[in-house]
Amino acid sequence: MKPLLCTLTAATCLAVLATPRLVADTQYQANWASLDARACPGWYQDAKFGIFIHWGVYSVPSWGVKGEYAEWYWNKMADKKPDNPWWQFHKANYGEGFSYADFAPRFRAELFDPKQWADVFARSGAKYIVPTSKHHEGFALWPSAEASRDWGRPWNSVEIGPKRDLLGDLSEAVRARGLKFGFYYSLYEWFNPLWLKDRSRFVDEHLFPQFKDVVTRYKPAIIFSDGEWEMTSKEWRSEELLAWLFNESPSRGEVVVNDRWGSETRHKHGGYYTTEYAAGMEGSSHPWEESQGMGFSYGYNRAESLDDYKSARNCLLLLIDTVSRGGNLLLDIGPNADGTIPVIMQQRLVEMGDWLRVNGEAIYGTRFAGRSCQWTDGPVPAQQFGEYRVKYDLMDLVGQKAVHGHAVKQVYFTQKADVLYAITVGWPERELLIRDVHVSPGSGVTLLGRDGTVETKVLGDSLRITMPPVSPDELPCRYAYVLRIPGAHLLQGK
Repeated sequence: MKPLLCTLTAATCLAVLATPRLVADTQYQANWASLDARACPGWYQDAKFGIFIHWGVYSVPSWGVKGEYAEWYWNKMADKKPDNPWWQFHKANYGEGFSYADFAPRFRAELFDPKQWADVFARSGAKYIVPTSKHHEGFALWPSAEASRDWGRPWNSVEIGPKRDLLGDLSEAVRARGLKFGFYYSLYEWFNPLWLKDRSRFVDEHLFPQFKDVVTRYKPAIIFSDGEWEMTSKEWRSEELLAWLFNESPSRGEVVVNDRWGSETRHKHGGYYTTEYAAGMEGSSHPWEESQGMGFSYGYNRAESLDDYKSARNCLLLLIDTVSRGGNLLLDIGPNADGTIPVIMQQRLVEMGDWLRVNGEAIYGTRFAGRSCQWTDGPVPAQQFGEYRVKYDLMDLVGQKAVHGHAVKQVYFTQKADVLYAITVGWPERELLIRDVHVSPGSGVTLLGRDGTVETKVLGDSLRITMPPVSPDELPCRYAYVLRIPGAHLLQGK
């Protein structure tokens, strides 16, 4: 996909992106042509940073083969073959006769403190929160009548396990801190008896009433749909469901939806496009979001060690890298079954918040600047893009000097109105040359977090910045530094 801005100035494209396509009282029809014409609510493109939460019955075993998703425990261990490590782990630790349903009473969330969670989220600088209302296991974190009825047993968090409305308690705490609240919702459920017997009835009798119930109760600002790949959007009746959501639901004014509504819909239909443990997308012609966990799994995986987790620097640069290309980052945490967030995850979030408190204006409300970054000298590595698990070794692609003979990303760019932000990866040398940029005369360049302007000189189509002499104790933040350049924009085609 080619970036929208490749032939336009940054200022022109900002105006295009800000222009609503339809009036607020539009009635949407149950077809993609109508649904896709709905403008993405502006809050989402301004927010940039959200927190994903994978939490459910799978949080009890909280185990998976390293490199795979622990939340898929039930699906993976169901194949009872001698060479299946998931089944061997389950048999050795819980016994052959211990069913997945037997984990539900152990999912107690006895230490769950939604206000403490919300405090960590607020400190992280994230603007929206997306917990799993239910994953592919079908266990609902709210009092869903459909869940227990169609499974033929208590299968929601109010009837078994925590004995509380986890989704409701969290929504109240999150909104009290001024954050947007939404949820992940899986369309399909691996072993739901109705799904296995009659998929059409599952859609009509389970999915439709359950989805309308959870939306009506919690009025989500964002919905991350998933589990769509086994049927088309027509078979899911997704267009009908979204027409209800946009026309009649209590969320109709602000809700944002993703692109996972049928086997054919990813990167074709929906409010924003999704990529997962991938490289994101190349441009900003359509809102998009990259999601990743801090380790290899979304759900908490006890098999992962310290070295499997992203550092705080990695998490922060992932955010900056994503935003520079016009996307949002949905960074995942996997709480424990007792309701606590692993401290290492809390620490990563709080460090990101420390940086955003100083430099947030270069992230929130910004748009793609026409070019995402400036590379150092050397050949630029090739990069593939896609929806799922695309290799992208970001930490090998950033720095102030070439690495192993190839160029790295030295400076990231974001744009807001007539202000260009240059975000350096680490502290540059005494002088930093920003190439292919137009700067208005008399622009006072500042370093966010420090008083006064920095010394600059325009050299044709380049801007030379003399970095201020500071001691380590005087640095305004860690990992990346933001230069605010008023009246500037990147030159196109460079």
